[in-house]
Amino acid sequence: MLNNGILFNTQPDKTWIAAHIPHRDDMCLLDRVVAWDEHRLRCVAGSHRLADNPLRANDRLSAVCAIEYAAQAMAVHGALLDAAENTRPRAGMLVSVRETAIHTLRLDNLAADLDIEVECIHRNAANILYRFKVQADGKPLADGRAAVILDIDPARGIAS
Repeated sequence: MLNNGILFNTQPDKTWIAAHIPHRDDMCLLDRVVAWDEHRLRCVAGSHRLADNPLRANDRLSAVCAIEYAAQAMAVHGALLDAAENTRPRAGMLVSVRETAIHTLRLDNLAADLDIEVECIHRNAANILYRFKVQADGKPLADGRAAVILDIDPARGIAS
């Protein structure tokens, strides 16, 4: 079970999230953090139901997009850890997704909010490895592992 965040009396909402991760405007897909600690973060999102979701193609939102929801949750977790350590936010790039299973075809036809959980299983100065799980109404949608390289120069797309 996750503990509540150590920095906040209430959990970060969409405004806080959008201010602390690179994803802006409609591309900020997450609604709020439910719980987090040093190793895990759990958040929810309802943007998969929006007709103008920027990841939609051919009037559908593929379940593969659950990986982007998980990646944004990883970025939020990193931002919360950086804030806890009083360090500047670190830029990162998703470089690998492994052992991933997609358990449904679409996300846009789900009435329930997405429940996204990420767990940091390895972290050092240069990279982070996360395990992720995306569910709706207790049913698994996608899960796997993802690797992130840190301190990416956004203009050049390489580690600085």
